[in-house]
Amino acid sequence: MTAPNRATLWGRTLVDELAASGVTAACISPGSRSTPLTVAFAEHPDVETYSVLDERSAAFFALGRGRRTGEATALVCTSGTAAANYHPAVVEASQSRVPLLVLTADRPAELSDSGANQTVDQTKLYGDAVRWYRELPEPAPEARRLRSLRVAADRAVAKTTGADPGPVHLNVPVAKPLEPVERPDDVPDSLPETAPLGSDGRDGPFVRTAGGTLTPDDRTIDDLAAAAESAERGLVVAGPSNPGVCDPVAIDALLDATGWPLLADPLSGLRYGSLVEEHAVCGGYDSYLDAEGWPDPELVVRVGASPTSKVLRTYLADADARQVVVDPAGDWPEAEFTATDYVEADPSAVGSALADRLDAEAGSGAVASGWRDRFERAEATHWEVVDAGPYERFFEGAILAETVAGAPDPATVYVSNSMPVRDCDRFGRPRPADLTVLGNRGASGIDGITSSALGAGSATDDPLVLVTGDLAYYHDMNGLLSVARCGVDATIVLINNDGGGIFHLLPIESFDPPFTDQFKTPHGLDFEPTGDLYGLEFRRVADADGFAEAYRDSLARDGTQVIEVRVDGEASHRFRETLHQRVCERVAPDS
Repeated sequence: MTAPNRATLWGRTLVDELAASGVTAACISPGSRSTPLTVAFAEHPDVETYSVLDERSAAFFALGRGRRTGEATALVCTSGTAAANYHPAVVEASQSRVPLLVLTADRPAELSDSGANQTVDQTKLYGDAVRWYRELPEPAPEARRLRSLRVAADRAVAKTTGADPGPVHLNVPVAKPLEPVERPDDVPDSLPETAPLGSDGRDGPFVRTAGGTLTPDDRTIDDLAAAAESAERGLVVAGPSNPGVCDPVAIDALLDATGWPLLADPLSGLRYGSLVEEHAVCGGYDSYLDAEGWPDPELVVRVGASPTSKVLRTYLADADARQVVVDPAGDWPEAEFTATDYVEADPSAVGSALADRLDAEAGSGAVASGWRDRFERAEATHWEVVDAGPYERFFEGAILAETVAGAPDPATVYVSNSMPVRDCDRFGRPRPADLTVLGNRGASGIDGITSSALGAGSATDDPLVLVTGDLAYYHDMNGLLSVARCGVDATIVLINNDGGGIFHLLPIESFDPPFTDQFKTPHGLDFEPTGDLYGLEFRRVADADGFAEAYRDSLARDGTQVIEVRVDGEASHRFRETLHQRVCERVAPDS
């Protein structure tokens, strides 16, 4: 590989090796110091580039794409505060194990701590939120240094997509000239002959990394099988998880072998799909697990992160049961600290091995008479109550119920934090449809939700639906620019309750002041002008029929439509409480 100057050589070599290691997309924000990287990505035939002007939005766009694909999207920015704007997305990627490859351009070493313009200390800028950090050597047309650059690129991709996926940070110091202009004698024409490996690399990655799967040992599976065979009341609980982490086929086999109910978070990847047709896949547990007289399980097998439902988390925390957390990364996804067993292994491998060890008939026979039936009856009751709800009052939960029920098969549905994900948990009914439901539950922030959804949509031909609240919409309005610049169509459901409606869940609601001014913080914003500003179709609806019609219409059309639904946040909370009470009363033992 030849180049007009060493900065251009560096950019081309790094990008060439990243592409050889499997990086197929890069999200780039404009800047001067990052010019060698930007030009190299833009010119590479095997990398699709997305131009996102705002660095915070760019980082969340890349995060959403990585969450949807399980592959690292490269992020490129200039030096200074541009890199600092990546930090919220880096934290979310770390907490939720999403591959993300951060490339921050930097000033050369001699300008560090010198007061030079746009120069900040970028060394380990993201602290321990990254899986790996590397300060790359400054560009030079030297054989060993070029080989080092290629090895660093391969290691970065391997680290970001490994057994514990997450963000990786490469800091890239580079001196001028940054543009691909000729600089005589900067890069010798003989470089391909004198340094062939560093200059041209190999056929494929310079270093191939072979990953593995953590499998449980026979003694662990024997122990779990014995416990499962004797347990009359068993549960499988699936918390939020990224696509592909927990194989539905393995969980299907486990449910076949045990006959247990599956309590599936909407973000688990298991609430929607083929499991629903054959097994007791429960999504209404948030409404009945705290009903009077609901019995404890004896054995719980948990996969994924901590469940969204507080009712479910409390139920598990209070249960007198053996609880087995299965996790492949050595973390501790159990904030109640009541688990009795931790199995550091791939959840799909554990599910398959345990199913193989159990005799299907013996496993099903161990389930207490009425245990599974009780869950199925409670589910039926919950959905009967929910289905009747919108006829009595149109509330936020009805929007999520209709969104999930009416989403195309297949579709990608991205759900914001705060109330939308909680309403999706309680009112998003399990379906045998190919729905990929995603959310940013690692750090659970409302920043970057729109950009994350559009990033996910850029990676698939499935229809994209985003459900977001008014504050999250406001927080990431810059992200709407990616609809046009990155060519992503979406149906955006905007639930506007004029402020932080989730705070009605907290005791602070009864203290006003300061509740209204400091917590709910009504803003009174009119979001309709965002349609003209970002070239979107904007429609406002006020009732269940209007929303259903607008939603169906948007899904049937090209382009991006924003459907704003204005609701009363406090009234929605009171009605959720009413529905919850109705379900609990109907599933109680004496009902």
